[in-house]
Amino acid sequence: MADEFFDVVNERDEPVGRARRSEVHAKGWRHRAVHVLVFDQHGRVFVQKRSMKKDCSPGLWDSSCSGHLDAGEDYDAAAVRELEEELGMKVSAPPKRWFRIEACEETGQEFCWIYWLRANGPFVLHPEEIDGGDWLTPDELTARVAARPGDYCTSFRLIWERARREGMPAQPQPAPTAVSHHPLAALRRVTASRGVA
Repeated sequence: MADEFFDVVNERDEPVGRARRSEVHAKGWRHRAVHVLVFDQHGRVFVQKRSMKKDCSPGLWDSSCSGHLDAGEDYDAAAVRELEEELGMKVSAPPKRWFRIEACEETGQEFCWIYWLRANGPFVLHPEEIDGGDWLTPDELTARVAARPGDYCTSFRLIWERARREGMPAQPQPAPTAVSHHPLAALRRVTASRGVA
């Protein structure tokens, strides 16, 4: 992984300096990250399996996409960038902000904004970042996390628990079928139902 620069922040998530990724992680300094949960039209959520090449939590299951903020970058810009880098998704606007997680041991001292997005894929997974993925209903994912918690990143387990408390994003409603009220159209519907050409 590149040893890029991060903003180091205080307990109020205010930048107080900059340091390289390796130093931030080694010293446990507070920094920033984003997670995006992608839901399809059926309400299933996409979870990724992190690459074995990752320096943090290799091979574990995680949010649809996630990543640190670069120095000087804001949360929305990072969410847009991570969607493109990890899933190959180009979006014209940031996904919807859902909730915020405070920096803590479970997140590796990351302040995290959690976003959600509606998309059905297919995705172009970054081979250096992701080994695979799966679509699961919220109930299926909850059951899997409960059965094998060690297969999931500690930050994701915290995020998913909070997501369940917040409530899943509402599923899109199907568009109503357009029905013409013209008298001739009504006659055609009646004759069609009677098998009359």
